[in-house]
Amino acid sequence: MTAETATGELSTAGWPGARAFARAWAGAILGTGYVPLTREEIESLLQRFTVRLADVLDGAPGGPDRAYQTGVDLVAANFAAPEALGRTVAILNDRLLACLNLPEAPYRAGLDRLVPALITGYTRALRDRTLDEQEAIRRAALVARSRAEARLRASEDQRHYASQHDPLTGLPNRVLFMEWLAGLFADATPSRRLAVCAVNLDRFDLVNDTLGQQTGDDLLVAAARRLGRLARASGYRLARLGGDEFGLIVENTTGTADAAAIADAILEALSDPIQLDGHRLTVTASVGIVEESVDGTDPTEVARAARMSLHWAKLDGKSRWVLYDPHRSARYVARYTLSAEMPGALTRGEFALVYQPLVDLVDGATRGAEALARWRHPVHGVITPDGFIDLAEDTGLIVPLGLRLLQQACAQAADWHRLSPDAPFISVNLAVRQLRHPGLLEEIRGVLDETGLAAERLQLEITESAVIGTDDGTIGTLHELADLGVRLAIDDFGTGYANLAYLRTLPVHALKIDGAFVRSLKQPGTDPTGEAILSTMVSLAHTLGLTVTAEGVETAEQAQALAELGCDVGQGWHLGLPGAPERITTLLTTVSR
Repeated sequence: MTAETATGELSTAGWPGARAFARAWAGAILGTGYVPLTREEIESLLQRFTVRLADVLDGAPGGPDRAYQTGVDLVAANFAAPEALGRTVAILNDRLLACLNLPEAPYRAGLDRLVPALITGYTRALRDRTLDEQEAIRRAALVARSRAEARLRASEDQRHYASQHDPLTGLPNRVLFMEWLAGLFADATPSRRLAVCAVNLDRFDLVNDTLGQQTGDDLLVAAARRLGRLARASGYRLARLGGDEFGLIVENTTGTADAAAIADAILEALSDPIQLDGHRLTVTASVGIVEESVDGTDPTEVARAARMSLHWAKLDGKSRWVLYDPHRSARYVARYTLSAEMPGALTRGEFALVYQPLVDLVDGATRGAEALARWRHPVHGVITPDGFIDLAEDTGLIVPLGLRLLQQACAQAADWHRLSPDAPFISVNLAVRQLRHPGLLEEIRGVLDETGLAAERLQLEITESAVIGTDDGTIGTLHELADLGVRLAIDDFGTGYANLAYLRTLPVHALKIDGAFVRSLKQPGTDPTGEAILSTMVSLAHTLGLTVTAEGVETAEQAQALAELGCDVGQGWHLGLPGAPERITTLLTTVSR
C-alpha cells in the first residue's frame, strides 16, 4: 500500500486517514515552541510524515531508518522542545493505528518498533543541533570577548580613574578612601596613630529643596575646594564619601589634642559665607572624628567609628565636632540590638503590664490603675519603658505594641469590674504615633467591644507635647474618643508648654502634674515658689473642670500637702508601687466580702 511517488514525495492517496491524523498531531504539538510555519504548512508537513510512517507500518523497505529520519525532520522543522517529542509519542501510540484503519494486531508490534526509532532520531538530532548552537555561541562569545578586551585595554586607565573619583568634585571617592586606609593599616607599626574625620554639611537638603539641585551641586564643589586647600596645606587625604559627606585621613597624629585641632580647622575652613548665583550661603558642618592607634583595630572599624561620631554631632545640635567615644558607641549598639529584637519579642509575648494605683488623696480609695509596660527580656531581665518605648516609636512598632498592651489592660480592667462595681478605671499611655495613627479610633472601639469594658472605665494618657499644636485630624480623633466616653488625661503636665488656655479647647478630663513639681513639697515650706506654682496649677485645672493627679508622690508629707492644695488623686511609691494585677484583684475580693 506504499504511496511514494517517482520523485520521492509521498502521496496520501493510499492513506485517507493521514490527513485527520496530521491535523490532530499538529494540534498536539502546536505551541510547544516557535515554528516559522503557518498552521496549514505544519499540517501538510505532518501529513507527509504520517504517510511515511504508515508505509513503514505497511512493510515498506527501510522502516526503522525512515522512522529515525522522521525524528530528525521534526527537529529540523523547529519542533525541538521536549514537550513536542512527548506529545508526538503519545499521539502515535494512541491514535495512529485508528486513524489509518490498521488493526492492533499485527500492526501494534510494528508501531512499537517504529516509535523508539523515531525517538532515537529526534534526540540525536536535538543533541547535534544543541552542540552546533553551543559551538556557535562559543565562537560568538570568543569574538565578543576579544573585542571587549580590546576596548577595555584601550580605556582601562580612564575607567580606573573614574572608579576611584567623584565626577562632580573631582575628589577621590569612598573606594579610594578605603584603599588608602587599608594601605595605612597594612604598613603600620604598633606605635602609629591616625585620625579619620567624617564631615557633613548641615541642612544641605534645604539648599537642594529651596534653591535647586544645581545650586546644591555648586555648593558641594565650593565646599570641596575649601576642604581641598586645607588638605593640601596640612598634608591630609581628602575624599568625597557620597552625598554631602566628605572624609579626611590624617597620618601620624599624637593624641586627641591633634584631633581637636583638625576638627576646628575643618569648621573654620567652611565658616565664611559662599557666594553662589546671587545667593550668599552660610555653611556649617558637623564633624565626627576618631583618633587612635592603628594597633588593635582595622580600616572598616575606624571608618564606622568616624561616621558614628558624625551621627552624634548631628544629634548634639550640628555645627560642631564630636570625638569618638567607645562607651557611647557600646550604648548605641546595645540600643540597636534591643530595637532589632523587639518585633520577635512582641510575637513571643515578652511584653507585659504592671499596674500602679491612682489613689484618692482624701479617702485613700483606689480610683484607678495606670498600666505600665514591662519587657521581660530573656537575657537582660525586666526592662522598664525608659529602655524601649522610644525605640518602639522610632521604628513604628509602637502602634502594634500599644494595641497589644491596650488589649491586655482593658481585659484586666473588665475582669476587675466583674468582681466589683467599685473596681478602678484603667489608665493607658498613648504614644504620639498611636495618637496620629489613622486607625486608632476603630482599634479602641474594637478593643472595648472585645473585652466588654465600658468606655468610661478607660482613660488614655497623652503627653502635653503630643497635643499642643496637633493637626485638625488628631484633634478630631480626640473629640471622637471623648464622645465615645473614653476619658482623656494630659500626662507629665508642666514639662512642656503648660498651656492651660490651649487645653481649654480640648476634650480633656484630667491633668497629671509631673513629679518635678511634687518634689517642691519634699520639705513643706522650703520651696514656697514651687508650692505656689503647684497650687495655681491645681486651682486653674479645677476651674476648667479637670481632675488633677499628682505624680511622684514619695512621702506621707507630700500626700498630705497635695490633699490640702486640693489635688484629687496621687500616684507614686508612697501610695503604691507598680505590681502584678493580682494585688488589685485581692483588694477587690477582700472589699466585696
